[in-house]
Amino acid sequence: MKRKNRLVFVWNYLSWGGAQIYFLSIMKAARQSWDILVILPEASSAEFVRYLDGLGIEYRYVGYHLDFEPAPTLGRKLARQFTRIKVEYNTYKRLLEFDVRETVFHIEVAPWQSVVFLTAMSLRRASVFLTLHNFLPDAPGWRRMIWKSRLNFVSRLPGLNFFASNNDTKNRLRGWVTSKFWDRIRVTFTAVDPRQITDASAAVFDRVTTLETHGVSPGDFIVLSVGQFIDRKGRWIFLEAARQVLSQTPDITFVWLTPQMPSPEDQKRISEYGLGEKFRLVLSESLGKDRLDVLTFFRIADVFALPSYVEGLPIALLEAMALGRASVSTNVYAIPEAVKHLQTGILIEAGDSDGLADAILTLKNDMALREELGRNGSEYVIEHFDEREAAATAIEAYEEALQRGA
Repeated sequence: MKRKNRLVFVWNYLSWGGAQIYFLSIMKAARQSWDILVILPEASSAEFVRYLDGLGIEYRYVGYHLDFEPAPTLGRKLARQFTRIKVEYNTYKRLLEFDVRETVFHIEVAPWQSVVFLTAMSLRRASVFLTLHNFLPDAPGWRRMIWKSRLNFVSRLPGLNFFASNNDTKNRLRGWVTSKFWDRIRVTFTAVDPRQITDASAAVFDRVTTLETHGVSPGDFIVLSVGQFIDRKGRWIFLEAARQVLSQTPDITFVWLTPQMPSPEDQKRISEYGLGEKFRLVLSESLGKDRLDVLTFFRIADVFALPSYVEGLPIALLEAMALGRASVSTNVYAIPEAVKHLQTGILIEAGDSDGLADAILTLKNDMALREELGRNGSEYVIEHFDEREAAATAIEAYEEALQRGA
């Protein structure tokens, strides 16, 4: 019997989200023909590890991870950089155990930061894939020049390959990497599993009991957001919009489903919005043991809202749309590839709490529009963002990379 090639997924941070769900979609398709291993830090989310167990994916823990705590001072910035260097050095040492002739590495690092690590992997003649979910954020011109020179350099490294998880990211990379490298970038969309969407839509679901369990009045109109409760997701815009909406109508509750509860400092700031029981944070691991439980929970929502500042094509948004929830999000990066204004959803500008409040009130007061956008959004996502197609593209690229290195 022919021995399977090895596919190794690696990331070095504790939080998890859309990037890991994207990885899971590839693992589901690749596990029949590849030996898959995930390398992740100790103290990673037990919820995500359960997903790996459910798929029968092998994983190993490492005793190091990146430091993403705020760095307001030069000393803290230097400390974070030193930690990153140590983590990448230890990651490289860990990956030395694999035979590069039969292994593909799919690693979650920022290529404009991890130049030394990627160069070392290239010198080993390893086949390395990175997925870029969004283009680089705005920054001073001097910093962007440094990033551009680094990306141009790493794009010349043998064995290095990029995926882009949306068209916007690939298009913006033109001119930042060599032309030959850009031509080889494949788009492996952030996407949904239509079978899972069907299962979640058909699952037994008691909306009233679910809402009461989380302290929400069953008679309220529900606005749901899903993801890490962090600045780039527009959390304070969401809460400010909630305050504006509630000043006009009381029968509405805002719910944020998150994999990790916010810090005490953030909890204090939340309380300053005066939303009381009209805002609920729900921990995703409290919903059940698999992704189906989480997706089924989306059905509490009358409207889905994600007012992100920086985003690729967020999986939670696609899942909400696929489940027929009328959705509001921001006109940034790749989001307009899925949300077509007043066709498949509503687009607002990033940072516009007034616009978000107006969109929510419009959808609350116009059931016909809400149903039309939910229906159109579902059809569009199912047709254009099928994870099986994205995974097939990735697996084909893995196989070609090994053949080139043979």
